Amino acid sequence: MNTHLILIIAYSLILILVGLWIGRRVRSSGSFFVAERRLGAGLLFSTLLAANIGAGSTVGAAGLGYRDGLAAWWWVGAAGIGSILLGLWIGPRIWRIAKQHNLTTAGDFLEHRYGPAVRGVISSLLWVGTLAILAGQLIALAWVLNVVAGIPKIAGCLIGGLVMTVYFTAGGLLGSAWVNMLQLAILLVGFGAALPLALSAVGGWQGLQASLPAENLNFWHNGPSGWPILILVGPTFIISPGLLQKTYGARDESTVRRAVSLQGLVLLVFALIPALLGMAARVLYPQLEMQELALPSLLMNELPLWLGSLGLAAIVSAEISSADAILFMLATSLSKDLYQRFVKPEADDAQVLKVARLAAVAGGMLGVGLAIVAESVIGVLRIFYGLLTVSLFVPVVAGLLQRRGGVPEALAAIAAGVLTALSLHLAWDELGSLSVWPVAVGLGMAGLAFLVVLGISRQDAKGAKH
Repeated sequence: MNTHLILIIAYSLILILVGLWIGRRVRSSGSFFVAERRLGAGLLFSTLLAANIGAGSTVGAAGLGYRDGLAAWWWVGAAGIGSILLGLWIGPRIWRIAKQHNLTTAGDFLEHRYGPAVRGVISSLLWVGTLAILAGQLIALAWVLNVVAGIPKIAGCLIGGLVMTVYFTAGGLLGSAWVNMLQLAILLVGFGAALPLALSAVGGWQGLQASLPAENLNFWHNGPSGWPILILVGPTFIISPGLLQKTYGARDESTVRRAVSLQGLVLLVFALIPALLGMAARVLYPQLEMQELALPSLLMNELPLWLGSLGLAAIVSAEISSADAILFMLATSLSKDLYQRFVKPEADDAQVLKVARLAAVAGGMLGVGLAIVAESVIGVLRIFYGLLTVSLFVPVVAGLLQRRGGVPEALAAIAAGVLTALSLHLAWDELGSLSVWPVAVGLGMAGLAFLVVLGISRQDAKGAKH
């Protein structure tokens, strides 16, 4: 067993022990779902940032940097832009409503605003899409373990699934918030230390300029990377149920505004790191079989043992911290939005908490299964981002900004967005086009459907008065 693997195993055990220790304090669904609404700015900042720097932001983004160069910034940069809008715009508004009406999930808000039908439809759709992003985190972790120790992908997915499921199931949002703080420290120190040494190995920025094609130095667009990613990723980080529910746990409205906006600004800066690391790996390993092996290969082979291990631990932190945020969505969606609302409305707090923990275990197992059969981190993340954007963005934003739209408008927006994006995605894939544009058109059709049905409803109301 090599030193890198020993350190990763030891670090994973520490995460599990911290989660189990915090989990002793979780005795109610309020602690599990929203940490009793007591998260200060520091904890909220760290748990959001740790959730947002995951497989796509590290292994996936470095893979895009390896292939497309500097334009890979937009994969994480778009998340930062969306996060800032969440902090300054959507987050404080929805926290205020959640506090006033004791809401604990995004589904609670949808029912409060539109009714149980919209809640049920969105919760069911999200279970499908959320499993895709969970699989993406586990695939990235499996690649790390494969490069470090030759562990097969199946075994790597199982190991990652076990670690995240144990500590999240024990502690919920409260446990993951404290574990995320530890993970974030390792992540930022690891990547911050690795970048200058990796650039030094290729001769710095001048070495990248001399060794890479000119298009790889284009910030705005190259291949599938570039500013169009903002359409796919940006809206997701404004209305993601997992992020909204983390903001519910904030101590007050000011905490939401400061913590969420600050972590968005950090994402804008961090976005450059995986892109540059991927570009450095392209110079050093121009013939990699898979672009998503770029980051673990660089950390394993080009850095001193201690720093390479720290960087690999940073990747593990990124993947597991994002995975626990996804389990958070799965657990709350099934236990509160589906089980308590539609299956057993009379369920008491202890039953809801038990179902939430069982849902986390089930979600972890299903995510491992999907990770084993899927191939690409970025590929499965596109499924989640696309589905979330076209189904949820319009109902959430419209529900916060105006009171006229109801159930017909929300359901019309969901149906139009999902069906349009799915149809165009299938058609455009045959033509080899980008998957960003079906999402953009689907989002536009969702907004149009909401407005059309709203107009029809208003005309009917006027007719009834006469």
